[in-house]
Amino acid sequence: MIDNAALWSSLPVPAVLVDADDNILEINGVAESFLNASAKSLRGVPVWDRIAVDAPLEDAFSRARNLGTPLFVNDVDVGTGNAPPLQCNVQVSQLVDGDGEMIILISPRELASRAGKSDSVKSAAKSAIGMAEMLAHEIKNPLAGITGAAQLLSMNLSQADLELTDLIVEESRRIVKLLEQVEQFGNLQPPAKHAVNIHDVLDRARRSALLGFGGHMTIVEDYDPSLPYALGDADQLLQVVLNLLKNAAEAADKKGTIRIRSYFEHSFKLRRSDGTGQSLPLQIEITDDGPGLPQDIKGDIFDPFVSGKENGTGLGLALVSKIISDHGGWISVDSIPGRTVFRISLPRAPKDLVPPEES
Repeated sequence: MIDNAALWSSLPVPAVLVDADDNILEINGVAESFLNASAKSLRGVPVWDRIAVDAPLEDAFSRARNLGTPLFVNDVDVGTGNAPPLQCNVQVSQLVDGDGEMIILISPRELASRAGKSDSVKSAAKSAIGMAEMLAHEIKNPLAGITGAAQLLSMNLSQADLELTDLIVEESRRIVKLLEQVEQFGNLQPPAKHAVNIHDVLDRARRSALLGFGGHMTIVEDYDPSLPYALGDADQLLQVVLNLLKNAAEAADKKGTIRIRSYFEHSFKLRRSDGTGQSLPLQIEITDDGPGLPQDIKGDIFDPFVSGKENGTGLGLALVSKIISDHGGWISVDSIPGRTVFRISLPRAPKDLVPPEES
């Protein structure tokens, strides 16, 4: 199909190879990132089910195949269903000596500008977090004094006035809790990586959720029992799963269902901007049947201070993203009303590495 695999994987833009029936045969690594899906999961899928072009492209595509001529479409919006559409140039050509196979090259025009904007936003967020950490440390001391003073005053007050001092103490403690979340985000230690049985982590999180914030939810397990050990920090991964379960539980207005799934996907690899790649075959999915993420923040949900909750700090999912990134892993989200799926991809532990309790 593709004789020179190195050339195919080195293409700097998303590339999709389709058969004579417009089903996907292969995609390169850049296209995996662009479509937010692995090549394995997309093989055999109709290409126009995954790539939406804001132009009457299908008829022109058929003519290009029948006539054997290349097709160039510039400045069109291309969507994938997983992110807002990007303005792109699309190039189509027939595979030489092929049997109706076509190659689609997608060149996003906005990537450079968005990357610059993204770097600027991340830099600003980093500065904001640093400032917030400093303020958190300074604010906690006077808050402790306010809380203590309110508690002393309450000793000699009437029942009506006690409601006011109780309010002061309660709100002060709530502020302290928020400040501690800011400090936690900035003070997170690098993961102490070991071989981790990911199902032990998932089970601990599930039991904790059912005894607390998720008591009103039904949590369904769908585990692959043959999953090998992950390479990671069990405590930090537990923090990640608990956070995602809590978000799912809070998203449900009443009772709902959360599904925790684990599986192995051998072909999933993360390709970084420097050209390096890493295999991330261990997959965890946490799915809820809540209302879904707000459309206006869905693409930024892992950024600091972005929250879909009325009183949210916007640090919970940012912390999750940071932990997974520190593990060399990948996290993504796919959300529509009635179904939100957070997917975590983690590296496999070396075969000669065993969990600390077994060494």
